[in-house]
Amino acid sequence: MTRPGRGVLLALIALLAVMWFANLDARRLIRPDEGRYGEIAREMAVSGDWITPRLNGLKYFEKPPLQYWIGAATFRVFGVNEWTARLWPALSGALAVLVVWRFGRRQFGAAAGDLAGLVGVSMLWMAANAHLLTLDMGLTFFLTAGVAACLLAQRDEASASDRRRLMALAWAACACAVLTKGLVGLVLPGGAIAFHMLASRDWRFLGRIHPVMGIAIVLAICAPWFVAVSMVNPEFPNFFFVREHFQRYLTTVHRRSEPWWYFLPLLVAGTLPWTLLAIRSLWMPWRDDPPARFRPRLFLVCWCAFVLLFFSASSSKLPSYILPIFPALAWLMGDRLTRLAPRTLAWLVLPVVPLAVTAGVLGARADRYANEKTPVALYQAFEPWILAAAGLMLAGGIAAFVLARRDRSTAAVIALAVAGLGAWQLAITGHDALAPSFSTHAIAAQAKPALRPDCPIYSVRTYDQTLPFYLERTVTLVEFADEMAFGLEQEPQKGVPTLEAFVERWSNEPCGFALLEPSLHRELVDRGIAMQTIARDTRRVIVGHPVQTP
Repeated sequence: MTRPGRGVLLALIALLAVMWFANLDARRLIRPDEGRYGEIAREMAVSGDWITPRLNGLKYFEKPPLQYWIGAATFRVFGVNEWTARLWPALSGALAVLVVWRFGRRQFGAAAGDLAGLVGVSMLWMAANAHLLTLDMGLTFFLTAGVAACLLAQRDEASASDRRRLMALAWAACACAVLTKGLVGLVLPGGAIAFHMLASRDWRFLGRIHPVMGIAIVLAICAPWFVAVSMVNPEFPNFFFVREHFQRYLTTVHRRSEPWWYFLPLLVAGTLPWTLLAIRSLWMPWRDDPPARFRPRLFLVCWCAFVLLFFSASSSKLPSYILPIFPALAWLMGDRLTRLAPRTLAWLVLPVVPLAVTAGVLGARADRYANEKTPVALYQAFEPWILAAAGLMLAGGIAAFVLARRDRSTAAVIALAVAGLGAWQLAITGHDALAPSFSTHAIAAQAKPALRPDCPIYSVRTYDQTLPFYLERTVTLVEFADEMAFGLEQEPQKGVPTLEAFVERWSNEPCGFALLEPSLHRELVDRGIAMQTIARDTRRVIVGHPVQTP
């Protein structure tokens, strides 16, 4: 398989970079994750409290603060908006692809690295999660950097000093993963190493990763915040380590229980448009490992297997959890592509064509999923974007098939990679058509001119994670707790426990505003509670006192 020339490669990198970052502010933040993580960083930027993360003014200890720190610093420099809110996930996704490309070139050869980068940048799960404000892309970047540094350190030609330096980098990356999402930043690498030692019978591998030095590095990076937050908040250790790690994994405390096979279809869908290539690349790739002390392809398979099994065994599952698998898959696919006959590649990419046609047919009827909260008009506005994405994927699939049949494998991979990333970006951008149902941006913009800074805002029996972000202020929860239950236990005065207590406050306070669902609004109006509607959308109503006294 021939490599593209330097000029073509640079132009391709520039094109993919523009496509990657072009739409960060083209969509409103949506609930729940984007609103949650955007708001925590916003509150940190406003308060200047870098020790205790808060969500809607309440202590929030579910995750460590590294991404909050980055988000808060970004907000202070560039202002609070969707572009800055999503900048770190997009940047960390781009950095993960960069690591895939550079490590692939060093470990498997220049051609394999180039192809791995093209596959990595265009897989659905990589592109989608890099453009959503969650913690998983940052975690995946640090883990990918750690895996790459560790594998480079194990090469036979690495000197003792190089091996120690690279392993220090790997341990530092794991420490940043811990500061991003908790102990999973150590559990995943540790489990993959254990799997590899069992599979290869290489028991000396443990010594070659310099564990004593590694633990010292992790403690030096992570301990200062863990100690500081525990000193300020003595309740933190039990909540974070016991509830958010052991109980979260072993029990259904977070009500995210799914069947054991939950991640399998997500893994298949997440590798699109390279799914068949991914399956083929996982078929005993370690046979291509050279007869050396360390077998990198076997390690990558062990990594994928442990990540999948670990999260499949968990009692708490979310789709993005398996994201750390995909960079490793990209390395294996790039390596396999260098040994793949062009005609074989043609048949591996051909299924993209009927899949794109099917997506177009289903997308043309997306309005069938409409309901009273997400009406037909919103889906009809989304349909052209789905059709455009399907059309681009169809064109890319046909082009890749034709080029591969003509023995132009590299051009085929480029065609499908550009089409894949473009299609995902079109679909992601078009999702903003549903924003009136999935975000409070519009209703907050309606209401803000009427809101007075000296009057409380209540969120009654409901809460939308995007509301404080777009109002740029916190709200008082009424008869609602959910994931903020722990924070309300620590500071109960910041909430209103019952609807009746809210009604009493509402009747006695000189001014106030409230967010309610339409059904509750009708119920309170029927009870004679005086409320004036100031903003409304398909899911929510914002009301105020009929007469706001100065």
